[in-house]
Amino acid sequence: MAKQVRVVRMSVEQPLWRALSGYRVLTMLYAIGLFASAYDEFDRPGIAIAFYVVLFVWTLATLPRVQSAVACTKRFLAVDLAIALTGIVLTPLAADDHHISSGGPTLPSIWTAGSVLAYAIKGGWRWAVFASTPVAVANLIERGSPARDTVHNVVLVWVASIAIGYVVEVARASERTLARALEIEAATRERERLARDIHDGVLQVLAMVQRRGAVLGGEAGELGRMAGEQEVALRTLVSGALVPVSRVSLDAAEGAVVRAVEVEAEAPDDDGPVDLRALLAPYAAAKVSFAEPGAPVPLPAPAAKELAAAVGAALDNVRRHAGADARAWILVEDEPGEVVVTVRDDGPGIPEGRLAQAEGEGRLGVALSIRGRLRHLGGSAELVSIPGQGTEVELKVPKARGKAGTR
Repeated sequence: MAKQVRVVRMSVEQPLWRALSGYRVLTMLYAIGLFASAYDEFDRPGIAIAFYVVLFVWTLATLPRVQSAVACTKRFLAVDLAIALTGIVLTPLAADDHHISSGGPTLPSIWTAGSVLAYAIKGGWRWAVFASTPVAVANLIERGSPARDTVHNVVLVWVASIAIGYVVEVARASERTLARALEIEAATRERERLARDIHDGVLQVLAMVQRRGAVLGGEAGELGRMAGEQEVALRTLVSGALVPVSRVSLDAAEGAVVRAVEVEAEAPDDDGPVDLRALLAPYAAAKVSFAEPGAPVPLPAPAAKELAAAVGAALDNVRRHAGADARAWILVEDEPGEVVVTVRDDGPGIPEGRLAQAEGEGRLGVALSIRGRLRHLGGSAELVSIPGQGTEVELKVPKARGKAGTR
C-alpha cells in the first residue's frame, strides 16, 4: 500500500491578499465617487473620465493577479504602480487651480496605496520603500510644493507600507520555523514507531544469532559476529539524525508546507557547519559503542573532519594495541564553548613511558594523528591510560577557535 503523506499548509499571507483585493475594488469606487461629487472642480473632465475608465477596467481585470504572491508578478506590479503614478501626475491637467491649492484628492486618491501595499506583501519592507518613493515624488510634483497635508499623506503611506512589509517578512520566517518544528516532531514520532517495531523483531533476532553463534563457534561464530555488526549498524541508523524534510511551498502565498519527503542529502559547504554525529556514526560496530546527543553537534566542515579523523586514529590504536577482543566506546558531548569527544577502551592499557619511547623511535601515531590534528584546531588531546584498566583519549575542540583554525 502506498504511504499517504499528510500535507499541512500554513499562511498568514493569503488573508492579506484577499484583503488587498477588496481594498482595490472599494478604493476604485471611492475615487470615482469623489470625482463625481467634485465634478465642477475639473476644467478638463474628459481626462479624468478616461483615466477612470482605465482604472475601472484594470482593477476588475487584474483581481486574479492579487490573489497570491506567484500570480502577482513583477511586471504586473510595475504596470500597476505606473497607472497610479500616471493618475497622480494627470490631476493638475484635469482639475482647476482651486482643487489643487485646497488639497483636493488626486485622480486615483487612496487607490494608490493598494499598489504600494502589493509591493510590500510581495517582497517585504524593501520593496515597499522602492514603491512608495516614486509615489511620494509624484504627489509633491502634483501639489507643486511640499504642503503639510501632502507630506502627511506621503509619510503615512510610507510608514504603513514599510510596517506591513516587515510584518510579512517576520510572518514568513515564523511560518518556516513552525513548519520545521512540526516536521521534526512528526519525523521523531515516526522514527520512534519504527524503532519499536524493529526492536521487537529484527534487532532481537540479530542479537539471538550473535549469542548462539558465539556459543557454537566456527562458521556459526563468524555468522554471529556479522549479525552483531549489522545489529549495531541498524541501531545507529534508527537512532541517527532525521532525514532532510521539505522547506517551503513553491507558492509563497500558500505559506510553509509540512510534509516528510525523501531527498538526497546536500553536500555541505567547505566552510559550512556539519553535524559531527554524521561523521562519527560510521565508526560504530559490534565492539564499538557510539553515544551521541539528541540534537545536532555543528562544527565547521574542516574542523569536524579533522576531529573525526582523530577519533579514527584513536580507534586504530585500539585495534592495533588492545587486542581483537577489546571493546571501545565513543562519547560525544556538546558543551556551550567546546565539543568533547571521548574514546575509551577496555584493553590492557599503555605502560608508563611507552608513548615517549614510541615518539623517540619515530612512531608518531598519537603525536601527529591525534594531538597534531587537535592542536591545529586550537584544541587539545589528553590521553589517560592505566595498565590493566584500558585507555581513554579525550579530544576537545573549542567552537570559536574551531572556526578560526580552519581559515
